[in-house]
Amino acid sequence: MHFRLKDETLQGKVWKFGDNIDTDLIIAARYLNTSEPSELAKHVMEDADPEFVAKMNEGDIIVAGENFGCGSSREHAPIALKAAGINAIIAPTFARIFYRNAFNMGLPIFELPEAEEINEGDVVRVDMDAGEIINVTQAKTYKFTPIPEFMQELVNAGGLIEFAKKEIAAGAKQ
Repeated sequence: MHFRLKDETLQGKVWKFGDNIDTDLIIAARYLNTSEPSELAKHVMEDADPEFVAKMNEGDIIVAGENFGCGSSREHAPIALKAAGINAIIAPTFARIFYRNAFNMGLPIFELPEAEEINEGDVVRVDMDAGEIINVTQAKTYKFTPIPEFMQELVNAGGLIEFAKKEIAAGAKQ
C-alpha cells in the first residue's frame, strides 16, 4: 500500500505527530556531524518516537499538527525525512523555512487545516494535480491549495539541485 502511483499522486500509511514538531525532534543535533542522508535517515523522529524508524515503511506519510518544522533552519530535517522514505508530510501549518527547505530537498508537503481528522494507521492518497487528499480508510476527501507548478517541478525533479542540473543539461543541448 506504500507507493508512488504516478508523479502527481502519492499514497501511504499515516504516522501522527502533534503540534510544534521542531527540527530537533525531526533530527536531533547530536546526529548533525554528518550530512549523509542514509545516516540521518536512521535517526529521523527518534526523539519524538524512538521506535519510528523501525516501525515505518518507505512511502509512509506523516500527518502532524500546527507549525511542523519549527526551530532551526537546518536542511538536515527534510533531508532525513526524505532519505527515510517518507512520501509526504501533511499538517495545518508549517514553519516558513522548513516549508521552503522541504521543496528544495524534493520532499512534498501539504497544508491541510483538517489534518487532525486523519488517524494514525489510515491510508491516504494525495493527488497533487487535483489538490485533493483522500483518506482511503475513512472514505473522506479534503481539498488543499494545489502546489504551485514550479514547486511541483522541484519535487518531481528530486529537489532544487537536481532541478538545476536538468535545466543546465537541457540548456547545454540547445
